[in-house]
Amino acid sequence: METKEYRHRGFCGIGIYGSKFSENAGTLWRSSLILGADFTFVIGKRYKEMPSDTCKSWRHISMFEFKAFEDFLCALPKGASLIGVELDPRSISVTTYKHPERAVYLLGAEDSGLPQDILGKCDDIIQIPASISLNVAVAGSIVLYDRNVKSRANV
Repeated sequence: METKEYRHRGFCGIGIYGSKFSENAGTLWRSSLILGADFTFVIGKRYKEMPSDTCKSWRHISMFEFKAFEDFLCALPKGASLIGVELDPRSISVTTYKHPERAVYLLGAEDSGLPQDILGKCDDIIQIPASISLNVAVAGSIVLYDRNVKSRANV
C-alpha cells in the first residue's frame, strides 16, 4: 500500500491587533501571500484597504476582520496555537523557536503592542532579537520567513 505524500501540512495565519497605520497592514498582507500564510486578519477598527497591498492578497488568501479580541478568540481554528509576537520578558527568540504545525501569529499595534491580558491568552510569545520594536509589517514578515525556512528544512 502506497502512502500519500502531503505537500502541505498544517496552516498558519497572521494578523494585527489594533493596527495604527493601515500602510503596515497592507504590507503585511502582501508579505503573507508571498510567504505562504493561509489567512490574515485584523482585530479592531483601525484598518482600511491600502495600496501597499499591491497583490490584493484578500483575493487569494482569506482575510478576516474582527471587532474585538473575544470575537477573534471564538473563531480561532481548532487545534491552532496562538502565538503572540512581542518584546516581552516571557518571549522566546524566534531564532530558536520551533513553530507549531498549526499556528496563528498575533502582532500588536505599532504604538502600544499587545495588551497584557491578550498576551496571557497566547500559547507562546516570540520576539525578534532587537533592542527596540520593529515595524509591525517587518516583524510579521520576518516571523513568516522564519517559519517558511524552518518548515522547508524539516521536509
